[in-house]
Amino acid sequence: MKRIKAIAFMAVLLVGTVAMAQNSKDKKLMEDAKKAKSSLLEAAPNLDGFFDNSAGYVIFPNVGKGGFIIGGASGNGVVYDKGTAIGMADLKKLNIGLQAGGQAIIEVIFFETDVDLERFKKGDFQFAAETSAVALKSGIAFNAKYKDGVAVFALPKAGLMADASVGGQKFGYKAF
Repeated sequence: MKRIKAIAFMAVLLVGTVAMAQNSKDKKLMEDAKKAKSSLLEAAPNLDGFFDNSAGYVIFPNVGKGGFIIGGASGNGVVYDKGTAIGMADLKKLNIGLQAGGQAIIEVIFFETDVDLERFKKGDFQFAAETSAVALKSGIAFNAKYKDGVAVFALPKAGLMADASVGGQKFGYKAF
């Protein structure tokens, strides 16, 4: 009888811990990431191959970018390993150069191999200064490929900005 009570107590404790692992902000972000994935697939149906075949990906459903000469970007996202959410991520970018305006975008980064995903999770990942995202626009087909183990896509949500680079972005990762 004591053994059954101990097992029941451990089960309740485990379920409670898992339920508390994601706060309401994380749950909202996860819902936003699901909607963002739908929007990405609606804009570019051929992205389903990336979603299905990548080792993992991170979706940033709302990246805010803005600047005039000096610019920046930031956003929060959800990290997936073979389609299963495994943690949260954040991105930050600060740059100087020819740019003007403000924009909100959805950004998704696909990782070609498990090694590439692990590099992201360990914090050993950042884009080179010249890296740019493939901009998705209503139904445009493209033959995008991985470069250095990653493929990056951006879907504009609102605003206008004369800058499509993602170079210099820094990322953080927190597992569930």
